[in-house]
This record gives sequence, structure tokens and C-alpha cells, in this order.
Amino acid sequence: DTKFSGYEKADDEGRVTELYKYGDDDMAIPVGELKTNELGILVLDQTPFYAESGGQVGDRGHIDTAAGRFSVQQTVKHPSGAHLHRGRVERGVVRIGDVIKAHIDDQERQKTRLNHSATHLLHAALRQVLGKHVTQKGSLVNPEYLRFDFSHSEQLTRDQIEEIERLVNDEIRVNDHVETRLMPVKQAMAAGAMALFGEKYGDEVRVVGMGDFSTELCGGTHVQRTGDIGLFKIVSEGGVAAGVRRIEAVTGAGALAYVRQTEDRLQLVAELVRGS
Repeated sequence: DTKFSGYEKADDEGRVTELYKYGDDDMAIPVGELKTNELGILVLDQTPFYAESGGQVGDRGHIDTAAGRFSVQQTVKHPSGAHLHRGRVERGVVRIGDVIKAHIDDQERQKTRLNHSATHLLHAALRQVLGKHVTQKGSLVNPEYLRFDFSHSEQLTRDQIEEIERLVNDEIRVNDHVETRLMPVKQAMAAGAMALFGEKYGDEVRVVGMGDFSTELCGGTHVQRTGDIGLFKIVSEGGVAAGVRRIEAVTGAGALAYVRQTEDRLQLVAELVRGS
């Protein structure tokens, strides 16, 4: 079981406890060391790298030893609780027992934080606008955008989408502190925390609250204040299955870039119309 320190740290020290090398058949076999350009998996006793779960993608970055550097392209969690750092040795050699310094790509992590916290606000806004029948059916949170699947039988109207955006952006401007607490799962549910689709919870859970607007059980990484999100913009809405709708949205600099792109297209259309 890997100790996760990534809620507090973007960099941390640890030790290599296991190494695996990918063979020609893409099977990972245990080895004592990995050399330059070899693909494999590092397991550490503790790590700041978030392992993919709850819809949030795993962290990327690099791990340094005294004799080499390992580029982490994906972090996933083994059923045992170990974090598997998948990637390639950029230079030198990495061995079992090496003391390491782990560094996540904090710029990517921050973008993911914005999208993950916005997902919680979106969930709460959907329940306010569409009704309490709305529950999460799936999600994806990465540095580029967020995707949220939810139970609802009808296509959203333009007015509903605008109202959802307004509620989320209002809460962003309120700039509430994002509070995280550990508590017994029964106590959390009794306090009104929303459980997420497909997640398995232990006796103690992590509760993420954003003012009076949103309270959910979540093990992901989040912003410190809702204002950090900056701007929220829905870019698409549609059906993916019977009774299930999907929203995709962007936040922060990504949302601003989307607005600018839309304005550029409108300007081009206006010029074409005038030109005819």
C-alpha cells in the first residue's frame, strides 16, 4: 500500500519498493533495475502522484534517483492499494531500494483541480435546475476539460443550460473555501454528502464541501477556493444512453480560450455576411 502525500505536496521523497519491465508482449515482469529508454512500472513507499480514480486522471511528472530519471506518463492504482507509476527511464538507471525525489507536473494538476471542483459545482447546479432525481452516472476529469454523465430523460433547453452556467459561475465568484474532512461514512451520508457513482467507500471517507452549495464524498484533488476556478463554460450537452445525458465543459484559461474562439468565429461570420 503506497502512502499518498499529494493532497499536501507536489514534490516528495521516498524509496523504490518494486520495479517491473514491459516485455515484447506488453506483459510487466519484476526486475531489479530499469535502464535508459526501458519502459516499466515503479512502485514507491510513498508518492505525491495521484492515481487515476473517481473519474480523475492520474498525475504525470518525473522521478529522480541519484543515478537516473524516470518519466511518469500515467499513474494508476493496483487493487492492493499500491500506486503504479508507468513510464520510461529518460536517462541512467533506476534500482529497487533507490531513494527518490518525485515531482508531479503541477501545472497539469492545477488544471485538473479546476475541472474537478467545477464538476462538483455542476452536479449541485444540475440538481437545483433539473431536480433531485439527477445523479452522477460517470465522469472524466483531466487538465483539458470535464465530462459529466447524469440521469435525466430529456434534452436540456437553452434556458436550462444558461441557468446551470449562471449558478456555477455565481458560486465561483462567491469564492467559498473548499473544505475537506475525514469522517465515518455513515456520519457523512447523514450530513447530506453525495456519494459518487461506481465508487467504493471504506469506513472512513473524505468529504469535500464548497460552502452551502455542494458536499460530496470524494478522494480527488481540488482547489483551495471556488474562485480559483475562474470561469466555467459548457461546450456540449447530449444523450449517451437511455435516460443518461452528458455535459462537457471547460474552466479557467480553457474556458476563456473557448469564449475567444467563439467570438472569432462570430466575427468571421459577420464579415462574410457583410461581404455578401
